[in-house]
Amino acid sequence: MTVEDPALVRLALDLARRSRFEHSCTPAVGRLLTVLASRVRGGLVGEIGTGCGVGTAWMASALASSASLVTVELDPARAQATRSLFADTPNVCVLDGDWHRLLAHGPFDLLFADGGRAKEREPETLLGALKPGGTVLLDDLTPEALWPEEWRGLPDPVREFWLNDPRLAATEILTAPADAAIVATRR
Repeated sequence: MTVEDPALVRLALDLARRSRFEHSCTPAVGRLLTVLASRVRGGLVGEIGTGCGVGTAWMASALASSASLVTVELDPARAQATRSLFADTPNVCVLDGDWHRLLAHGPFDLLFADGGRAKEREPETLLGALKPGGTVLLDDLTPEALWPEEWRGLPDPVREFWLNDPRLAATEILTAPADAAIVATRR
């Protein structure tokens, strides 16, 4: 059985295609975001790296009307195009600028740390942006089984932090044969 993407996702995918933006979240990650966002009731979702709004659309399509989503995009033109895409979605706010702008809107029940280097460079900041019980999704990870030889035996700071910090309950999942993600909940 084929599952049809939500209308808002199709519109965001079209915007990405027209903009020649090739870094949108995959359908598998989008469906995972849908599951996670559907659990947020009356709370707040944050996204780092809006792009053309594909991940935003997956989450907004599942978000309760009592919840809000704030997303930030570094590129002002992409942020404006995406802001226009969500103009009729009152519980979605698209910011432009550095990802740190998002922090003023937290803490978050769900945080999708997609763009930028926040997950590598500032994991403590991301953890601090979560409410107790809040969940973070970190995608675009290469499964260890597919690491090139020169990486083998080296520590991976992202996995070291997110999978081993006692303040988190976390797991790594494959979202495709060559892609992995970490889902972590703040205890």
